Amino acid sequence: MYHLRRLTIVAVVVGVVIFLATFLPRVLNPVPPSKEKREADQAWINTSPHWLDRQACRWFSLCGLLHVRRDPPEKPKHDDDGHELRLELRQVLDEELSVISRGGHKDNKLRGIPDYVLNYAPLVHLYSKEYFWPSDIADHMKHVTPDLAEDKWQQFEESQPLNLSNLNELSSKLGFVHLNSKDDVESRPDWLHSKNNIPVAFSEEDDTVEGPDSPEPAKSGEDTTWYEVDRDHPLRRISDPRKLPGGMPKPIGFAKRSRDLKSRQQEQARLLSQEAQDKLNELNKPDESGYSRAPATLVMVDKGSGIVDAFWFFFYAYNLGQTVLGTRYGNHVGDWEHCMIRFESGVPRAVFFSEHEGGQAYAWHAVEKRGNESQIQRPVIYSAVGSHAMYATPGNHPYVLPFGMLKDVTDRGPLWDPSKNLRGYWYDYATPKDDEGLEPAKENPDEPTSWFYYGGTWGDKLYGLDDVRQWRLFGQYHYVTGPQGPKYKNLGREKVCQTFRCRIIHSIAEGKKGSWHS
Repeated sequence: MYHLRRLTIVAVVVGVVIFLATFLPRVLNPVPPSKEKREADQAWINTSPHWLDRQACRWFSLCGLLHVRRDPPEKPKHDDDGHELRLELRQVLDEELSVISRGGHKDNKLRGIPDYVLNYAPLVHLYSKEYFWPSDIADHMKHVTPDLAEDKWQQFEESQPLNLSNLNELSSKLGFVHLNSKDDVESRPDWLHSKNNIPVAFSEEDDTVEGPDSPEPAKSGEDTTWYEVDRDHPLRRISDPRKLPGGMPKPIGFAKRSRDLKSRQQEQARLLSQEAQDKLNELNKPDESGYSRAPATLVMVDKGSGIVDAFWFFFYAYNLGQTVLGTRYGNHVGDWEHCMIRFESGVPRAVFFSEHEGGQAYAWHAVEKRGNESQIQRPVIYSAVGSHAMYATPGNHPYVLPFGMLKDVTDRGPLWDPSKNLRGYWYDYATPKDDEGLEPAKENPDEPTSWFYYGGTWGDKLYGLDDVRQWRLFGQYHYVTGPQGPKYKNLGREKVCQTFRCRIIHSIAEGKKGSWHS
Protein backbone atom coordinates (compact mmCIF):
# COMPACT_ATOMS: atom_id res chain seq x y z
CA MET A 1 0.00 0.00 0.00
CA TYR A 2 2.87 2.33 0.89
CA HIS A 3 4.57 1.80 -2.46
CA LEU A 4 1.27 2.23 -4.25
CA ARG A 5 0.84 5.67 -2.66
CA ARG A 6 4.35 6.67 -3.69
CA LEU A 7 3.76 5.55 -7.25
CA THR A 8 0.46 7.46 -7.29
CA ILE A 9 2.18 10.65 -6.08
CA VAL A 10 4.93 10.27 -8.69
CA ALA A 11 2.34 9.69 -11.41
CA VAL A 12 0.37 12.76 -10.34
CA VAL A 13 3.50 14.94 -10.28
CA VAL A 14 4.57 13.71 -13.72
CA GLY A 15 1.04 14.29 -15.01
CA VAL A 16 1.02 17.86 -13.65
CA VAL A 17 4.42 18.59 -15.21
CA ILE A 18 3.30 17.24 -18.59
CA PHE A 19 0.08 19.28 -18.35
CA LEU A 20 2.03 22.45 -17.53
CA ALA A 21 4.52 21.72 -20.29
CA THR A 22 1.62 21.48 -22.74
CA PHE A 23 -0.49 24.32 -21.37
CA LEU A 24 2.14 26.96 -20.54
CA PRO A 25 3.55 27.35 -24.08
CA ARG A 26 0.03 28.08 -25.32
CA VAL A 27 -0.45 30.73 -22.63
CA LEU A 28 2.97 32.25 -23.23
CA ASN A 29 2.38 32.45 -26.98
CA PRO A 30 -1.00 34.09 -27.73
CA VAL A 31 -0.41 33.56 -31.48
CA PRO A 32 -1.11 29.87 -32.25
CA PRO A 33 1.54 28.20 -34.44
CA SER A 34 0.74 27.08 -37.98
CA LYS A 35 1.32 23.57 -39.32
CA GLU A 36 4.56 24.72 -40.94
CA LYS A 37 5.79 26.15 -37.64
CA ARG A 38 4.98 22.92 -35.82
CA GLU A 39 6.96 20.93 -38.38
CA ALA A 40 9.85 23.37 -38.12
CA ASP A 41 9.73 22.98 -34.33
CA GLN A 42 10.16 19.24 -34.60
CA ALA A 43 13.14 19.74 -36.89
CA TRP A 44 14.60 22.23 -34.38
CA ILE A 45 14.27 19.74 -31.50
CA ASN A 46 16.17 17.20 -33.58
CA THR A 47 19.19 19.53 -33.71
CA SER A 48 20.05 18.49 -30.15
CA PRO A 49 22.86 15.89 -30.16
CA HIS A 50 21.58 14.34 -26.90
CA TRP A 51 18.71 11.82 -26.80
CA LEU A 52 17.70 12.74 -23.23
CA ASP A 53 17.59 16.42 -24.12
CA ARG A 54 15.31 15.71 -27.09
CA GLN A 55 12.93 13.64 -24.96
CA ALA A 56 12.85 16.26 -22.18
CA CYS A 57 12.11 18.86 -24.82
CA ARG A 58 9.25 16.87 -26.39
CA TRP A 59 7.60 15.68 -23.18
CA PHE A 60 8.35 18.35 -20.62
CA SER A 61 9.12 21.40 -22.82
CA LEU A 62 12.54 21.67 -21.16
CA CYS A 63 15.08 22.09 -23.95
CA GLY A 64 18.81 22.66 -23.55
CA LEU A 65 18.77 22.59 -19.74
CA LEU A 66 22.54 22.11 -19.65
CA HIS A 67 22.93 25.42 -21.51
CA VAL A 68 20.94 27.56 -19.04
CA ARG A 69 23.07 30.22 -17.32
CA ARG A 70 23.10 33.93 -16.51
CA ASP A 71 22.95 36.26 -19.49
CA PRO A 72 24.00 39.77 -18.38
CA PRO A 73 23.24 42.59 -20.81
CA GLU A 74 26.81 43.83 -20.91
CA LYS A 75 30.28 42.30 -20.71
CA PRO A 76 33.35 44.10 -19.27
CA LYS A 77 34.81 46.48 -21.83
CA HIS A 78 37.97 48.52 -22.30
CA ASP A 79 37.46 52.27 -22.13
CA ASP A 80 36.55 53.75 -25.50
CA ASP A 81 38.58 56.55 -26.98
CA GLY A 82 36.12 59.40 -26.59
CA HIS A 83 38.14 61.68 -28.84
CA GLU A 84 37.87 59.22 -31.74
CA LEU A 85 34.11 58.89 -31.20
CA ARG A 86 33.68 62.67 -31.34
CA LEU A 87 35.71 62.87 -34.56
CA GLU A 88 33.68 60.02 -36.06
CA LEU A 89 30.41 61.72 -35.10
CA ARG A 90 31.54 65.01 -36.60
CA GLN A 91 32.52 63.26 -39.83
CA VAL A 92 29.14 61.51 -40.05
CA LEU A 93 27.31 64.79 -39.43
CA ASP A 94 29.31 66.52 -42.17
CA GLU A 95 28.58 63.70 -44.63
CA GLU A 96 24.85 63.75 -43.87
CA LEU A 97 24.64 67.51 -44.21
CA SER A 98 26.45 67.23 -47.53
CA VAL A 99 23.99 64.62 -48.79
CA ILE A 100 21.03 66.77 -47.73
CA SER A 101 22.46 69.84 -49.44
CA ARG A 102 23.03 67.86 -52.66
CA GLY A 103 19.78 65.95 -52.67
CA GLY A 104 17.09 68.62 -52.30
CA HIS A 105 17.07 69.59 -56.00
CA LYS A 106 18.02 66.36 -57.75
CA ASP A 107 14.61 65.13 -58.84
CA ASN A 108 11.61 67.44 -58.89
CA LYS A 109 9.28 64.47 -59.51
CA LEU A 110 9.87 63.05 -56.05
CA ARG A 111 7.34 63.88 -53.35
CA GLY A 112 8.52 65.86 -50.37
CA ILE A 113 7.82 65.18 -46.70
CA PRO A 114 4.70 67.16 -45.70
CA ASP A 115 5.28 69.77 -43.01
CA TYR A 116 2.63 68.24 -40.79
CA VAL A 117 4.46 64.88 -40.70
CA LEU A 118 7.56 66.54 -39.24
CA ASN A 119 5.64 68.99 -37.05
CA TYR A 120 3.86 66.12 -35.31
CA ALA A 121 6.78 63.68 -35.37
CA PRO A 122 7.00 61.54 -32.21
CA LEU A 123 9.51 62.07 -29.41
CA VAL A 124 10.84 58.83 -27.96
CA HIS A 125 11.95 58.41 -24.36
CA LEU A 126 14.62 55.69 -24.42
CA TYR A 127 15.17 53.87 -21.13
CA SER A 128 17.64 55.62 -18.84
CA LYS A 129 19.67 52.43 -18.25
CA GLU A 130 19.34 51.04 -21.77
CA TYR A 131 22.21 48.87 -22.99
CA PHE A 132 21.34 48.67 -26.70
CA TRP A 133 20.77 52.06 -28.31
CA PRO A 134 19.46 53.05 -31.77
CA SER A 135 21.51 51.76 -34.70
CA ASP A 136 22.00 52.75 -38.31
CA ILE A 137 20.90 50.01 -40.72
CA ALA A 138 23.81 50.99 -43.01
CA ASP A 139 26.27 50.27 -40.17
CA HIS A 140 24.43 47.02 -39.42
CA MET A 141 25.32 45.73 -42.90
CA LYS A 142 29.01 45.89 -42.00
CA HIS A 143 28.61 43.44 -39.10
CA VAL A 144 26.37 40.76 -40.60
CA THR A 145 26.88 38.18 -43.32
CA PRO A 146 24.39 36.22 -45.44
CA ASP A 147 23.41 32.79 -44.13
CA LEU A 148 25.35 30.97 -46.85
CA ALA A 149 28.20 28.53 -47.09
CA GLU A 150 31.40 30.51 -46.59
CA ASP A 151 32.90 29.58 -49.97
CA LYS A 152 29.71 30.59 -51.82
CA TRP A 153 29.62 34.04 -50.23
CA GLN A 154 33.35 34.68 -50.67
CA GLN A 155 32.88 34.60 -54.46
CA PHE A 156 30.72 37.74 -54.23
CA GLU A 157 31.92 39.52 -51.11
CA GLU A 158 34.91 41.29 -52.66
CA SER A 159 33.17 42.38 -55.86
CA GLN A 160 29.73 43.06 -54.33
CA PRO A 161 29.98 43.82 -50.61
CA LEU A 162 26.64 43.68 -48.83
CA ASN A 163 24.96 47.07 -48.43
CA LEU A 164 21.54 48.75 -48.48
CA SER A 165 21.69 49.27 -52.26
CA ASN A 166 22.02 45.60 -53.22
CA LEU A 167 20.57 43.64 -50.28
CA ASN A 168 17.42 42.46 -52.05
CA GLU A 169 19.15 41.72 -55.34
CA LEU A 170 21.84 39.60 -53.66
CA SER A 171 19.23 37.81 -51.56
CA SER A 172 17.20 36.95 -54.68
CA LYS A 173 20.30 35.88 -56.62
CA LEU A 174 21.98 33.81 -53.91
CA GLY A 175 18.90 32.62 -52.04
CA PHE A 176 19.73 33.70 -48.48
CA VAL A 177 16.98 34.71 -46.04
CA HIS A 178 18.96 35.47 -42.87
CA LEU A 179 21.70 37.92 -41.92
CA ASN A 180 23.94 36.33 -39.32
CA SER A 181 26.20 38.25 -36.97
CA LYS A 182 29.90 38.04 -37.80
CA ASP A 183 30.66 38.14 -34.06
CA ASP A 184 29.53 35.97 -31.18
CA VAL A 185 26.73 38.16 -29.79
CA GLU A 186 27.41 36.91 -26.27
CA SER A 187 30.78 38.63 -26.41
CA ARG A 188 28.73 41.84 -26.68
CA PRO A 189 30.71 43.62 -29.45
CA ASP A 190 30.49 47.39 -29.45
CA TRP A 191 28.30 47.59 -32.55
CA LEU A 192 25.49 45.82 -30.70
CA HIS A 193 25.39 48.53 -28.03
CA SER A 194 25.71 51.53 -30.38
CA LYS A 195 26.56 53.79 -27.44
CA ASN A 196 27.75 56.58 -29.69
CA ASN A 197 24.15 56.88 -30.94
CA ILE A 198 22.71 57.96 -27.58
CA PRO A 199 20.64 61.12 -28.19
CA VAL A 200 21.84 64.41 -26.75
CA ALA A 201 19.60 65.25 -23.80
CA PHE A 202 16.96 67.96 -24.07
CA SER A 203 17.38 70.90 -21.72
CA GLU A 204 15.13 71.00 -18.68
CA GLU A 205 13.74 74.36 -19.86
CA ASP A 206 12.08 72.62 -22.80
CA ASP A 207 10.52 69.88 -20.69
CA THR A 208 6.90 70.94 -20.90
CA VAL A 209 4.54 67.98 -21.01
CA GLU A 210 0.81 68.03 -21.57
CA GLY A 211 -1.13 65.68 -19.32
CA PRO A 212 -2.35 62.54 -21.11
CA ASP A 213 -5.64 62.01 -19.31
CA SER A 214 -8.21 63.79 -21.43
CA PRO A 215 -11.94 63.19 -21.10
CA GLU A 216 -13.04 60.22 -23.18
CA PRO A 217 -15.29 61.29 -26.06
CA ALA A 218 -17.95 59.02 -27.44
CA LYS A 219 -17.09 57.43 -30.77
CA SER A 220 -20.26 58.95 -32.18
CA GLY A 221 -18.48 62.31 -31.92
CA GLU A 222 -16.24 61.35 -34.87
CA ASP A 223 -17.35 63.03 -38.10
CA THR A 224 -15.49 60.73 -40.54
CA THR A 225 -14.37 57.10 -40.73
CA TRP A 226 -10.68 58.04 -40.50
CA TYR A 227 -10.03 54.99 -38.29
CA GLU A 228 -10.86 52.53 -41.11
CA VAL A 229 -9.58 53.72 -44.49
CA ASP A 230 -7.60 52.48 -47.46
CA ARG A 231 -7.95 52.88 -51.22
CA ASP A 232 -10.62 50.17 -51.38
CA HIS A 233 -12.49 51.67 -48.41
CA PRO A 234 -12.49 55.47 -48.88
CA LEU A 235 -13.24 58.01 -46.20
CA ARG A 236 -16.93 58.45 -45.39
CA ARG A 237 -18.76 61.20 -43.57
CA ILE A 238 -20.77 60.10 -40.54
CA SER A 239 -24.31 61.42 -40.45
CA ASP A 240 -25.14 62.61 -36.94
CA PRO A 241 -28.30 64.62 -36.17
CA ARG A 242 -26.60 66.22 -33.19
CA LYS A 243 -24.37 68.15 -35.62
CA LEU A 244 -27.24 69.52 -37.76
CA PRO A 245 -28.51 73.09 -37.24
CA GLY A 246 -31.30 73.04 -34.69
CA GLY A 247 -30.42 69.55 -33.58
CA MET A 248 -29.22 68.33 -30.20
CA PRO A 249 -26.22 70.02 -28.53
CA LYS A 250 -22.83 69.17 -30.00
CA PRO A 251 -20.94 66.47 -28.11
CA ILE A 252 -18.30 67.40 -25.58
CA GLY A 253 -14.98 68.07 -27.26
CA PHE A 254 -16.46 68.94 -30.68
CA ALA A 255 -15.96 72.69 -30.32
CA LYS A 256 -12.40 72.21 -29.10
CA ARG A 257 -11.65 69.82 -31.98
CA SER A 258 -13.08 72.37 -34.47
CA ARG A 259 -10.90 75.11 -33.01
CA ASP A 260 -7.89 72.80 -33.14
CA LEU A 261 -8.62 71.92 -36.77
CA LYS A 262 -8.93 75.60 -37.71
CA SER A 263 -5.73 76.54 -35.91
CA ARG A 264 -3.85 73.65 -37.52
CA GLN A 265 -5.09 74.64 -40.96
CA GLN A 266 -3.91 78.18 -40.30
CA GLU A 267 -0.55 76.83 -39.14
CA GLN A 268 -0.20 74.73 -42.30
CA ALA A 269 -1.05 77.75 -44.49
CA ARG A 270 1.61 79.77 -42.72
CA LEU A 271 4.16 77.01 -43.26
CA LEU A 272 3.44 77.14 -46.99
CA SER A 273 5.00 80.59 -47.09
CA GLN A 274 8.68 79.81 -47.57
CA GLU A 275 9.68 83.39 -46.87
CA ALA A 276 7.91 83.39 -43.50
CA GLN A 277 9.43 80.02 -42.68
CA ASP A 278 12.94 81.18 -43.54
CA LYS A 279 12.57 84.20 -41.25
CA LEU A 280 11.29 82.00 -38.45
CA ASN A 281 14.24 79.65 -38.88
CA GLU A 282 16.63 82.55 -38.54
CA LEU A 283 15.02 83.51 -35.23
CA ASN A 284 14.65 79.97 -33.87
CA LYS A 285 17.51 77.87 -35.16
CA PRO A 286 17.14 74.39 -33.64
CA ASP A 287 20.01 73.00 -31.60
CA GLU A 288 21.15 69.37 -31.55
CA SER A 289 19.07 68.38 -28.52
CA GLY A 290 17.51 64.99 -29.13
CA TYR A 291 19.70 64.26 -32.15
CA SER A 292 20.97 60.71 -32.64
CA ARG A 293 23.48 59.82 -35.34
CA ALA A 294 21.36 56.70 -36.05
CA PRO A 295 18.76 57.76 -38.64
CA ALA A 296 15.15 56.78 -38.11
CA THR A 297 13.24 55.48 -41.13
CA LEU A 298 10.10 57.37 -42.15
CA VAL A 299 7.74 55.58 -44.55
CA MET A 300 4.68 57.57 -45.65
CA VAL A 301 1.68 55.80 -47.16
CA ASP A 302 -1.12 57.66 -48.97
CA LYS A 303 -4.39 55.79 -48.33
CA GLY A 304 -6.51 58.17 -50.39
CA SER A 305 -9.36 60.43 -49.21
CA GLY A 306 -6.81 62.73 -47.55
CA ILE A 307 -5.57 59.95 -45.23
CA VAL A 308 -1.79 59.62 -44.84
CA ASP A 309 -0.14 57.13 -42.50
CA ALA A 310 3.32 58.19 -41.33
CA PHE A 311 5.26 55.14 -40.13
CA TRP A 312 8.30 55.91 -37.99
CA PHE A 313 10.62 52.89 -37.85
CA PHE A 314 13.39 52.59 -35.27
CA PHE A 315 16.18 50.06 -35.68
CA TYR A 316 18.38 48.53 -32.97
CA ALA A 317 21.22 46.08 -33.57
CA TYR A 318 20.12 43.85 -30.67
CA ASN A 319 17.00 42.96 -28.75
CA LEU A 320 17.69 41.93 -25.16
CA GLY A 321 14.88 39.71 -23.94
CA GLN A 322 13.25 39.94 -20.52
CA THR A 323 13.96 37.66 -17.57
CA VAL A 324 11.58 35.35 -15.70
CA LEU A 325 12.88 33.96 -12.41
CA GLY A 326 16.40 34.99 -13.39
CA THR A 327 16.36 33.28 -16.80
CA ARG A 328 16.41 35.36 -19.96
CA TYR A 329 14.22 34.74 -23.01
CA GLY A 330 13.69 36.34 -26.39
CA ASN A 331 17.11 37.68 -27.44
CA HIS A 332 17.66 38.32 -31.14
CA VAL A 333 19.98 40.21 -33.48
CA GLY A 334 18.30 43.09 -35.31
CA ASP A 335 15.20 44.80 -33.91
CA TRP A 336 12.63 46.84 -35.85
CA GLU A 337 10.08 48.82 -33.84
CA HIS A 338 7.62 51.39 -35.11
CA CYS A 339 4.87 53.81 -34.38
CA MET A 340 2.36 55.12 -36.87
CA ILE A 341 0.52 58.44 -36.89
CA ARG A 342 -2.62 58.61 -39.02
CA PHE A 343 -3.43 62.00 -40.53
CA GLU A 344 -6.69 63.18 -42.02
CA SER A 345 -6.15 66.22 -44.26
CA GLY A 346 -2.98 67.02 -42.33
CA VAL A 347 -4.63 66.68 -38.92
CA PRO A 348 -3.33 63.90 -36.61
CA ARG A 349 -6.07 61.48 -35.59
CA ALA A 350 -4.42 58.48 -33.90
CA VAL A 351 -1.09 56.94 -32.88
CA PHE A 352 -0.19 53.25 -33.06
CA PHE A 353 2.47 51.86 -30.68
CA SER A 354 4.14 48.59 -31.75
CA GLU A 355 4.63 46.11 -28.90
CA HIS A 356 6.12 42.67 -29.58
CA GLU A 357 3.78 40.84 -32.02
CA GLY A 358 1.00 43.41 -31.73
CA GLY A 359 0.46 46.85 -30.28
CA GLN A 360 -2.07 49.44 -29.15
CA ALA A 361 -3.76 52.33 -30.97
CA TYR A 362 -4.61 55.58 -29.15
CA ALA A 363 -6.78 58.47 -30.29
CA TRP A 364 -4.64 61.57 -30.76
CA HIS A 365 -6.19 63.48 -27.86
CA ALA A 366 -5.34 60.67 -25.42
CA VAL A 367 -1.56 60.44 -25.80
CA GLU A 368 0.94 62.45 -23.80
CA LYS A 369 2.43 65.36 -25.71
CA ARG A 370 5.35 67.73 -25.37
CA GLY A 371 4.91 71.45 -25.89
CA ASN A 372 2.78 74.23 -24.42
CA GLU A 373 -0.41 75.72 -25.87
CA SER A 374 1.50 78.19 -28.08
CA GLN A 375 3.51 75.39 -29.71
CA ILE A 376 2.69 72.43 -31.93
CA GLN A 377 2.35 69.54 -29.53
CA ARG A 378 4.18 66.33 -30.38
CA PRO A 379 3.31 62.85 -29.10
CA VAL A 380 5.60 61.25 -26.52
CA ILE A 381 6.48 57.56 -26.75
CA TYR A 382 8.26 55.36 -24.20
CA SER A 383 10.68 52.66 -25.37
CA ALA A 384 11.07 49.61 -23.12
CA VAL A 385 14.49 48.57 -21.89
CA GLY A 386 16.03 45.79 -23.97
CA SER A 387 12.98 44.89 -26.06
CA HIS A 388 12.38 48.49 -27.26
CA ALA A 389 8.62 47.85 -27.36
CA MET A 390 6.71 51.14 -27.53
CA TYR A 391 4.27 52.34 -24.88
CA ALA A 392 2.20 55.42 -24.15
CA THR A 393 3.30 55.76 -20.50
CA PRO A 394 6.36 55.24 -18.29
CA GLY A 395 6.38 52.42 -15.74
CA ASN A 396 5.90 48.65 -15.71
CA HIS A 397 3.98 46.93 -18.50
CA PRO A 398 3.26 43.28 -17.62
CA TYR A 399 2.07 40.93 -20.34
CA VAL A 400 1.20 37.24 -20.84
CA LEU A 401 2.24 35.98 -17.38
CA PRO A 402 0.35 36.80 -14.14
CA PHE A 403 1.73 38.72 -11.15
CA GLY A 404 3.99 40.84 -13.35
CA MET A 405 6.49 38.00 -13.78
CA LEU A 406 7.07 39.05 -17.39
CA LYS A 407 7.08 42.77 -18.03
CA ASP A 408 8.52 45.61 -20.04
CA VAL A 409 9.84 48.65 -18.19
CA THR A 410 9.91 52.26 -19.47
CA ASP A 411 10.95 55.58 -17.95
CA ARG A 412 11.77 59.18 -18.90
CA GLY A 413 15.29 58.47 -20.13
CA PRO A 414 17.08 60.29 -22.97
CA LEU A 415 14.61 61.91 -25.35
CA TRP A 416 15.15 61.04 -28.99
CA ASP A 417 13.87 63.35 -31.73
CA PRO A 418 13.83 61.17 -34.88
CA SER A 419 12.80 64.10 -37.09
CA LYS A 420 16.34 65.50 -36.80
CA ASN A 421 17.96 62.57 -38.60
CA LEU A 422 15.92 60.33 -40.87
CA ARG A 423 15.62 58.49 -44.15
CA GLY A 424 12.32 59.48 -45.69
CA TYR A 425 10.29 57.49 -48.24
CA TRP A 426 6.87 57.30 -49.88
CA TYR A 427 5.41 53.81 -50.40
CA ASP A 428 2.65 52.71 -52.77
CA TYR A 429 1.34 49.51 -51.19
CA ALA A 430 -0.93 48.79 -54.20
CA THR A 431 1.99 48.26 -56.61
CA PRO A 432 1.62 44.73 -58.05
CA LYS A 433 5.35 43.91 -58.13
CA ASP A 434 7.10 42.91 -54.91
CA ASP A 435 10.21 44.97 -55.66
CA GLU A 436 8.51 48.24 -56.59
CA GLY A 437 6.49 50.93 -54.86
CA LEU A 438 9.07 52.65 -52.64
CA GLU A 439 10.66 55.94 -53.61
CA PRO A 440 12.87 58.25 -51.54
CA ALA A 441 11.47 61.57 -50.42
CA LYS A 442 12.53 64.69 -52.29
CA GLU A 443 14.65 65.75 -49.30
CA ASN A 444 16.90 62.66 -49.64
CA PRO A 445 16.73 61.48 -53.27
CA ASP A 446 19.93 59.41 -53.06
CA GLU A 447 18.73 57.07 -50.31
CA PRO A 448 18.75 53.39 -51.43
CA THR A 449 15.55 51.35 -51.68
CA SER A 450 16.77 47.77 -52.27
CA TRP A 451 16.94 47.00 -48.55
CA PHE A 452 13.20 47.67 -48.18
CA TYR A 453 12.22 44.76 -50.46
CA TYR A 454 14.50 42.23 -48.74
CA GLY A 455 12.16 39.50 -47.49
CA GLY A 456 14.54 37.78 -45.09
CA THR A 457 15.39 38.52 -41.48
CA TRP A 458 17.71 41.24 -40.18
CA GLY A 459 19.33 38.91 -37.67
CA ASP A 460 20.53 35.39 -37.04
CA LYS A 461 18.49 32.32 -37.85
CA LEU A 462 17.07 30.54 -34.80
CA TYR A 463 19.98 28.81 -33.04
CA GLY A 464 19.66 25.04 -32.77
CA LEU A 465 20.00 22.95 -29.63
CA ASP A 466 23.49 22.01 -30.79
CA ASP A 467 24.48 25.63 -30.02
CA VAL A 468 25.49 26.12 -26.36
CA ARG A 469 23.90 29.60 -26.37
CA GLN A 470 20.42 28.20 -26.92
CA TRP A 471 17.73 26.82 -24.62
CA ARG A 472 13.95 26.68 -24.55
CA LEU A 473 11.86 26.32 -21.41
CA PHE A 474 8.09 25.95 -21.64
CA GLY A 475 8.05 27.14 -25.22
CA GLN A 476 10.18 30.24 -24.65
CA TYR A 477 13.53 30.47 -26.46
CA HIS A 478 16.68 32.11 -25.19
CA TYR A 479 17.42 33.23 -28.77
CA VAL A 480 14.80 33.67 -31.48
CA THR A 481 15.07 34.49 -35.17
CA GLY A 482 15.63 38.13 -36.10
CA PRO A 483 12.70 40.15 -37.49
CA GLN A 484 11.71 41.06 -41.03
CA GLY A 485 11.86 44.69 -42.13
CA PRO A 486 9.30 47.51 -42.47
CA LYS A 487 7.68 46.21 -45.69
CA TYR A 488 6.22 43.32 -43.70
CA LYS A 489 4.47 45.42 -41.03
CA ASN A 490 1.17 45.65 -42.93
CA LEU A 491 1.79 49.14 -44.29
CA GLY A 492 -1.37 49.02 -46.39
CA ARG A 493 -3.58 48.42 -43.37
CA GLU A 494 -7.10 49.76 -43.40
CA LYS A 495 -7.25 50.05 -39.61
CA VAL A 496 -4.80 51.90 -37.39
CA CYS A 497 -3.53 48.70 -35.75
CA GLN A 498 -1.07 46.29 -37.33
CA THR A 499 -3.50 43.36 -36.94
CA PHE A 500 -7.12 43.21 -38.12
CA ARG A 501 -8.50 43.28 -34.58
CA CYS A 502 -8.26 46.93 -33.60
CA ARG A 503 -9.64 49.04 -30.79
CA ILE A 504 -8.98 52.79 -30.59
CA ILE A 505 -8.11 53.69 -26.97
CA HIS A 506 -9.43 57.05 -25.80
CA SER A 507 -7.60 57.48 -22.48
CA ILE A 508 -4.39 56.42 -20.78
CA ALA A 509 -6.41 54.75 -18.01
CA GLU A 510 -8.21 52.63 -20.60
CA GLY A 511 -4.92 51.65 -22.21
CA LYS A 512 -3.46 50.43 -18.91
CA LYS A 513 -6.23 47.84 -18.61
CA GLY A 514 -4.95 45.89 -21.62
CA SER A 515 -1.75 44.95 -23.43
CA TRP A 516 -0.57 44.18 -26.96
CA HIS A 517 -2.21 40.74 -27.05
CA SER A 518 -5.50 41.53 -25.30
